[in-house]
Amino acid sequence: MMRALLLSVAVAAASPVAAQDIAITNAKLVVGDGSAPIEGGTVVVRGGKVVAAGAGVAVPAGIEAVDAGGRYVTPGIVAAFSRVGLVEVDAVPGTNDRAAARTRFSAGLDIAPALNPMGSPVAVNRAAGVTRAIVAPSGSSNLFAGQGAVVDLGDDMAMVTRPRALQFVAFGEDGSAKAGGSRAATFLLFREQLLAARSYARNPAALAEWGNDAMIQRADADALVRVIDGTTPLFVRVDRAADILNVLGLKSDFPALKLVLVGATEGWLVAPQIAAAKVPAILSPLSDLPDSFERLGATQSNAGRLKAAGIDVSVGVFDDDDAHKMGYTTQYAGNLVALTRQPGASGLSWDQAFAAISSAPARAIGMDGAIGSLKPGRVGDVVIWDRDPLELGSRPTAIWIDGKRQSLTTRQDRLRDRYATPQEGALPKAYDR
Repeated sequence: MMRALLLSVAVAAASPVAAQDIAITNAKLVVGDGSAPIEGGTVVVRGGKVVAAGAGVAVPAGIEAVDAGGRYVTPGIVAAFSRVGLVEVDAVPGTNDRAAARTRFSAGLDIAPALNPMGSPVAVNRAAGVTRAIVAPSGSSNLFAGQGAVVDLGDDMAMVTRPRALQFVAFGEDGSAKAGGSRAATFLLFREQLLAARSYARNPAALAEWGNDAMIQRADADALVRVIDGTTPLFVRVDRAADILNVLGLKSDFPALKLVLVGATEGWLVAPQIAAAKVPAILSPLSDLPDSFERLGATQSNAGRLKAAGIDVSVGVFDDDDAHKMGYTTQYAGNLVALTRQPGASGLSWDQAFAAISSAPARAIGMDGAIGSLKPGRVGDVVIWDRDPLELGSRPTAIWIDGKRQSLTTRQDRLRDRYATPQEGALPKAYDR
């Protein structure tokens, strides 16, 4: 029976669904770029790419037309920060590849080979409307955690959209714990490792000459060279206002750094400086309580205040269930809309909030020309919703990724259906297919 199961999986993986040429009409169309929804809109996807989206778009002859019935039609959600594909069961080490705590490598770690497109969290998040995700490692034995990837959540084995898409590093309390116990050690170690990588780039033989005194491995140096020259964005987990300013100051030593702030709980306190540096921020809107000394300035108004200062804001799921429940992002974005109705609070408009979970994360990772909206030329990631996608309880009724219709059924659905009405006698067989 197990051999039959493995064979069926292999056949399914070897036979991907072909991209469909479709036109979704009669939609409340959300392009995802921060513009207002378009009533009676149409989006046309050919060969896995969006070719047209807007009002008055004609349906080409010979392609399938899907009537959205006036419902919301949006680009797929882009999870701005996640560990999907790296974790199946958090408490089972054999299924948890988010961190490499005992390796001698750090920046050179590449999560792509560890990603599991058949893990149950992939289908769960896809069914919530998430079609792309920025996946980051969570730690190594050194300051740098490694190289993350951009992935799609399609029902096939080709999960990686862009490998080695970012480098992740934690400052603040997490970083100081890795660097020796203080923030001073964190910033010194960061600079020294980047300077070592710069020396390696100028003279690769120098690394061998350093021998056992080498601060980084060759693979780490190769990865950090791409950070120094701005090829790879550097996602920095940082929360305290003073730490944020020190991180921004790193650009004086390494001017080509493409920084992205992750967390930035006290970012609103230094919003003018972040805006002047033109650095985007990925926030968790539920970080509204001072649960540590580096987050004493926590407020739900953080996102609204940063946006008002001219900072490109994305909404992400972290310090939460970042592997299984990225669909929370729609609820978080909706909370920011609700804040606009609260006296004294700062939130986002509906259009801004949806962009914060679609095109803004794509810009942060440098891929807004390919994902995150329904502009022509972007991937055909399209979702039809049963109601306002930023309202709690809204669910997708249809999803396409790269123009391929996706299943909305998850393992949880199958278990529910199997055992919802048990009869006397033998229970259903667990592995029948």
